[in-house]
Amino acid sequence: MYFPYLRGKQFELIALRELAPLMSINSNKISPIIEPVKDSSTLKSTLKKLIKSQVNFNYIINPRVGSLQNSPDTPERILNILKEQLDGYSNFQLAVIVDKHTEHNLLVMLDFLNNLNLDYKGITFIHTSQIQESSLEYLNKQVNIKYNVIYFEKTSRRYYREFNNVTRVSLDDYFEKLDRNSDYLNTIDDDFSEEFKYYKTDGFIGFSDFLTIGDVYSESGFLPRAVVIHLTYRENDKIKIRHFTSESNQDSSDIGGKFAEALEKLVTWCEQTNITETQGIKIFKDLYKDGHFPGLGSIKKISTINHIELIIKNI
Repeated sequence: MYFPYLRGKQFELIALRELAPLMSINSNKISPIIEPVKDSSTLKSTLKKLIKSQVNFNYIINPRVGSLQNSPDTPERILNILKEQLDGYSNFQLAVIVDKHTEHNLLVMLDFLNNLNLDYKGITFIHTSQIQESSLEYLNKQVNIKYNVIYFEKTSRRYYREFNNVTRVSLDDYFEKLDRNSDYLNTIDDDFSEEFKYYKTDGFIGFSDFLTIGDVYSESGFLPRAVVIHLTYRENDKIKIRHFTSESNQDSSDIGGKFAEALEKLVTWCEQTNITETQGIKIFKDLYKDGHFPGLGSIKKISTINHIELIIKNI
């Protein structure tokens, strides 16, 4: 099962919203993780669409990035956003990021969870640091744990053994972010991951990643000197990622023209390799045919759509 990890930024949420019908008919293969970063109309409409499509999802109530973090009433505020959309729906998990701060306030968090008047499938713990064995034992006794998502980059390789294997989900960041977009001109193609093929034999019920975005979070935007389209695809038993980068990168003018350069590379490569067409690739081809630049955020959205559909088709 695939657990794509998305921050609640506008175009990531729109990607989920547009993929809701596909996720609905593949409900046994996918359960997205949403970390809300702000109270927005897009977050509300996305939750409404997922619920209407009966998609199972994991909703983080203690985000570690964005404008909703670090406030005593954050869990309650975030839950209220969800409750507005539920209308009796219960096919979701509440998710809690487990780190040193969570462990320090464990009793407060558990008291909050245990006193909720809410119908849901259970708790998803996202382990972004290791906590003491005594704390883990306490969590196992006090909470209905559905999934333990273990971020391997932030924990030891043995930490996952602390959890029941019917709850284990592996999380890693497979996207190698370079300092500048233009640097991808020298890194055209990379291995991404093999988890879709091996997660079951490794003792997990699912796997998670940060898609073609990566774990680095930034709220500020800027006009880049180069435009890059990141596209994942399958080659044998690997998911690989190809970077299509503009050439006229001397300054940040004519972003639409830079996109056209990168898009032409993508469409040419897809046609030459006869790659299996996803909804995302079809959108890119239509943009090329129409000569349309949809904006930088939409590029990320379309790459996200491609990646999620690719994983669904291969697990």
